[in-house]
Amino acid sequence: MHLLTEDFLLACFGELKRNKAPGIDAVTVEDYEANLAANLRGLVQRLKARQYRPRPTRRVYIPKPNGDRRPLGIPAVEDKIVQMACKRILEAVFAVDFLEVSYGFRAGRGAHDALDALDRTIMTRPVNYVVDADIERFFDTVNHEWLMRCLGQRITDSAFLRLIARFLTAGVVSEGRKSATTEGTPQGSVLSPVLANIYLHYVLDLWFERKVKRQTKGYAHLTRYADDFVVCVQSGQEARRFMQWLKERLGKFGLRLAEAKSRVIEFGRYQWAAARRQAKRLATFDFLGFTHYCEQARTGGFKLGRKTERKRLRRALVQMNDWLRSIRNRMRLADWWPLLVAKVTGYYRYYGISGNLRSVQSFYRRVVGLAYKWLNRRSQLRSYDWQRFKRWLEYHPLPQPRICRRYPLLSGSVHEEPNDRNGHVRFCEGNL
Repeated sequence: MHLLTEDFLLACFGELKRNKAPGIDAVTVEDYEANLAANLRGLVQRLKARQYRPRPTRRVYIPKPNGDRRPLGIPAVEDKIVQMACKRILEAVFAVDFLEVSYGFRAGRGAHDALDALDRTIMTRPVNYVVDADIERFFDTVNHEWLMRCLGQRITDSAFLRLIARFLTAGVVSEGRKSATTEGTPQGSVLSPVLANIYLHYVLDLWFERKVKRQTKGYAHLTRYADDFVVCVQSGQEARRFMQWLKERLGKFGLRLAEAKSRVIEFGRYQWAAARRQAKRLATFDFLGFTHYCEQARTGGFKLGRKTERKRLRRALVQMNDWLRSIRNRMRLADWWPLLVAKVTGYYRYYGISGNLRSVQSFYRRVVGLAYKWLNRRSQLRSYDWQRFKRWLEYHPLPQPRICRRYPLLSGSVHEEPNDRNGHVRFCEGNL
């Protein structure tokens, strides 16, 4: 608690995004900044006197691809500042404890690093099965008592722990009604990602490394990004046994496995070779927006293929269509076209990975078609025919589809040695 000084909170305030919706008090970042020094001074005094009480978060809902709605919590600006400070403290404390298998919401790590690690695992290890698991409503079902016990493993400051507990139980306001929060961490909260990482560090990561791997015969590896994770296993029997262990482990900590979305599938170079001999296709799995599948490399060997997940591509195109429809008459074409370029570039930077060029090209063609469609619906008169639109693209081109991140192992360029007596492929160390 002694770290929560005016200077530290001022730095945390500087990290807040300016274009976000306000909390239940309707105070924006700009409103709070108008009298920033006095506001921070009063905040620190209340923190030191243990009189600070977080406001309930304002709950809003955003649609999910399956038709459901995802709840998001919007804290007040002052609460965001304190949450940002707690987040930075927790990250500094637990960063040295987090394992290599964890990639989500950590400094210097991201989704592409998790995808790279998964690519290395499947391409260079004796993987025959993949456990594709999903935790049902994870952020809504985190057990507060267990979470505080996890935090207590490394933090002994009771006042700081009490502050975290107040955030967890601050409540939510939805449609004018306040309700208590007895479990879960609100999505949209600044603090929620790091709390989720800490919870799963003890519930999943450490358990897998210290217990599961020791009791599993053969190879087993976990790759986790936030609450999304994939387990690669050598033995099918061990994979199915792990799935049963996982249900019991999650149940102990108040979590539940989504049965409909969790499964064990055959996957990897040996299963791919066997499937080719039997003229059958292997199942695929989705991870971090990409569908992973087994395919043949140009050299004739095995390759891990990736393409944009179908629902992600559809969602991106729906969002692009809605944005173009809303912006076409609000701004001049010369003003909103650079925004379209930036959106397309951002899409390439995430989905433009080796092996996914076709999906990126499909996105590009559809965006060009949508831009042409809405340019001609700005009025009852047709603004552009196709030839005129092509000339516009010549002078104001959209970025062409490209690969922004390459994975050497994805291209099947790893040098292989003959199989050992256990049927495993041995790899030369100089090529890893």
